[in-house]
Amino acid sequence: MKIKFGTDGWRAIIAKEFTNYNVARVTEGVVEWLKLKTTKPKVVLGFDCRFAGLQFMEEASKVLLHHGVEVVIYNSPITTPAISLAAKELDCDLGIIFTASHNPASYNGYKLKGGYGGPLLAEDIALVEKHIPDSVGADYEKADLKNAQQIDLKELYINKLRESFDLKKINDSDLGISYDAMYGSGQFIFKEIFPNADLFRNEWNPTFYGINPEPILKNLGAYQTHLKNSESLDFALVNDGDADRIGLMDGKGNYIDSHNIMLLLLHYLHNYKKLSGKVATGFSSTVKIAQFCKMHNLELEIVPIGFKHICGLMVEEDILLGGEESGGIAVTGHIPERDGIWNGLVLLQAMLETGKSLPELLDEIEELVGSFSFQRIDLQIPEEKKLEIVGNCKSGNYSQFDDWTVKRIETLDGFKYFFNDDEWLMIRPSGTEPVLRTYAEGRTEKRANEILAACHSAIL
Repeated sequence: MKIKFGTDGWRAIIAKEFTNYNVARVTEGVVEWLKLKTTKPKVVLGFDCRFAGLQFMEEASKVLLHHGVEVVIYNSPITTPAISLAAKELDCDLGIIFTASHNPASYNGYKLKGGYGGPLLAEDIALVEKHIPDSVGADYEKADLKNAQQIDLKELYINKLRESFDLKKINDSDLGISYDAMYGSGQFIFKEIFPNADLFRNEWNPTFYGINPEPILKNLGAYQTHLKNSESLDFALVNDGDADRIGLMDGKGNYIDSHNIMLLLLHYLHNYKKLSGKVATGFSSTVKIAQFCKMHNLELEIVPIGFKHICGLMVEEDILLGGEESGGIAVTGHIPERDGIWNGLVLLQAMLETGKSLPELLDEIEELVGSFSFQRIDLQIPEEKKLEIVGNCKSGNYSQFDDWTVKRIETLDGFKYFFNDDEWLMIRPSGTEPVLRTYAEGRTEKRANEILAACHSAIL
């Protein structure tokens, strides 16, 4: 079986493709990559709340130890940002975490993190893939896990939070804080830093009770109901299974999407904290970010979808904020990594320092850039139909979608059709599934949905 890394690691179904044997194969590829980089490699490993995480971490650790690699492990569930931070703080050449992020419970995954504290860059992942062998012997199984160094990575991460935020001030404030871990590994950190917070789905259950641990509106109905029935709440943070993505609601259960979260962070960091720097965002993000940057004389770079592209910029340049539509966001002053808990603390700090609620801060943003709505529908269609639509896009066959006339097209990562300065449609095929992703931004929710309906009418 050929093992291929996607936009964020290798993911597969547990006990089908994701097995001890295939984990060992991938780790052999990692070892060969490490040999190209250094003579004394050091790797930190962890796992989240998914099935068999500890088992897979131990399997990879044995392969690394067998080849003389210095190994650091943590034997309890941990977040992806904590592994990335540990890779940097402990002077490691690589971080490995076993997580399938927001995928269903039947999946696990293998993510690689660079020693700089963020996703391993594309060229290095390609080298790892190139060196994954078709088979691997069993000699590594004799390696003794007692030779792995055990470090409390949760405490390492929490200490970084304590150094960077006034947690006591937040805890002593009258802000009503709620947290939905979606049964993910963020629960072990958040309930320790905010012991009095309102906690929802803060339980270690590898089945996720049948939900996909992705912090988007369709997965948050139960949490919305909980918030609406609660009193004295002002801030509701949601994280995905490994806590690198952020979801957000106000205390009344009003959902705040990732586009508005990026704008909230930019507004606070630039207009209140007076920080500057380049902004990087994914191809599917709202045009309001570009409008905000132009208004405030901030340089903007739009990158292909996949946080590794943003990380590559953050490693080399002074980036104020890097983020994408999926809820993966990184900000200045931290590692070049998505971190849902960190970003939540920045927003809590913003509320305390400005004395304003999330709705009030959102009102300020709307005054700056205007109102908008972003909608997305992923179409499950046969592969041949998907290829036919993509072929039509490439051939320039779409210049009109019902009453929506295309003014210009961008093709950085998919096909983005602009109808005016504020409204657009994007068509982007999945590279691994018979799925066609369709996105739209309109001045209102009604207009965004009308754009999607016109798109589906034209292409299907």
